[in-house]
Amino acid sequence: MGRRESARERAFCSPEFFAEELALARERAGLSQGDLAQLTHCDRSLISRIESSDRVPQEDFVRACDRLLDTDGRLLRFWRRVPWHQDFERPDGFQRFFELEAAATMHREYHVSLVGGLLQTPDYAHALFTRNALMPDQDLIEERMRVRMGRQRRFLEDPNGPMLVVILSEAVLRRTIGGPAVMTGQLRHLLDVAQRPNIVLQVAPFSLAERTPVNTSMTLITLPGGQEYLYSESLGTGHLINDDHTIAMHARRFDRLRGDCLSAPDTARLVQRILEGLLNQEPEDLPVLRPTNQIVLPRQQRRPVPRSSTRLRLRRGRPGPEQ
Repeated sequence: MGRRESARERAFCSPEFFAEELALARERAGLSQGDLAQLTHCDRSLISRIESSDRVPQEDFVRACDRLLDTDGRLLRFWRRVPWHQDFERPDGFQRFFELEAAATMHREYHVSLVGGLLQTPDYAHALFTRNALMPDQDLIEERMRVRMGRQRRFLEDPNGPMLVVILSEAVLRRTIGGPAVMTGQLRHLLDVAQRPNIVLQVAPFSLAERTPVNTSMTLITLPGGQEYLYSESLGTGHLINDDHTIAMHARRFDRLRGDCLSAPDTARLVQRILEGLLNQEPEDLPVLRPTNQIVLPRQQRRPVPRSSTRLRLRRGRPGPEQ
């Protein structure tokens, strides 16, 4: 008959619980983190990160620990009960992401719909913060602006700052945020920052079509010790992943996408063309928001209003916040 699990083993396990059990088993065996690292053929820093619940241990590692620490398969049973990826893709991933970003030596970003926060102008960021707010909280907006602009300093003010590699979908450049004037300033900013020695900007053109490997934005973060994290967002939730296999898969996709993207010089030329298109727009060609019950015909299709004793007055709709 197989061994029956205790109530403790049947209970829900968290990464912190597993980390504590591993550390206790190691200490009971009289081993230091360095000793266990030597026996499992890995770096001591990996043991430290696993015991601080900052790294997802691989199954082979856990099996080896069970054998070396004489825990009768208990660590593996705990390991299998931890919802590793559910826990590391946690709602507070935003805060953890900011902490990692502040220590990163390299950022690799891919954005499908908006310019990433590290390269946004104040006007572009302000337009994003206010676009869905009927009664915006100005104090909250100012605080968010302060945080966003502060995050940029490490990358934009120091030429020897962290490496920032950014891929933008062409749709990002052609999506007007905040109106033509705001978008003009944003495109000029992209051309400027792309000249910095620690920043590489490339565009994934529409012509890539199905060769674009991912359809969501993502960020790959590299820390001073070489440890990597993957970050993405969905429905207002930040997902921070530190599973080696998942990170390696997305890193390969990112590298392949870079190879298919426009080169840095070709990217600059495309941004310049789109910028010139915005600058050449005449006021009468710019979109005007109208009430939904009005149909606005092109200028050449409009008919003159016949003169009569009753004059028809047309109300002009006010431009929206993004115009």
